[in-house]
Amino acid sequence: MIRTLQSSQILRTSLERAWDFFSDPRNLARITPPELDFTVLTDLPERIHPGMMIEYRVRPLLGLPVRWLTEITHVEPGKFFVDEQRIGPYRIWHHEHHFRQIDAARIEVTDRITYVLPLSPLGDLVHPFLVRPQLTKIFAYREKAVNALFA
Repeated sequence: MIRTLQSSQILRTSLERAWDFFSDPRNLARITPPELDFTVLTDLPERIHPGMMIEYRVRPLLGLPVRWLTEITHVEPGKFFVDEQRIGPYRIWHHEHHFRQIDAARIEVTDRITYVLPLSPLGDLVHPFLVRPQLTKIFAYREKAVNALFA
């Protein structure tokens, strides 16, 4: 089953400043909950680019390590970028990051994720109890962390 999750937030900052932060892959660890024990396994440049691969390890469930390989597939500077899982816990993971200028002092950042769980129908059974709550928690943490960074 194809599922989606969307999260938007308004930041009091310029589009350029927000883009500079989010398009620097080294900042991902700063907005990821510490209990996931997020560790980047590849050297990262200062800016994302199409075709860029990012490998990391997370511990999303019971402290068990999961290797995740993401490819940056699309980049439109100042507007959006897309990352897609190549190796990891999902059958499909497509994550769009959109940026929109509201006025001179505010922007809107929107994350739109389309995903499919593995091991259907088992994955579909655990989705409402394990997966969806964890994704919601991760994005709630991210929203607070980003708000604090741009305060």
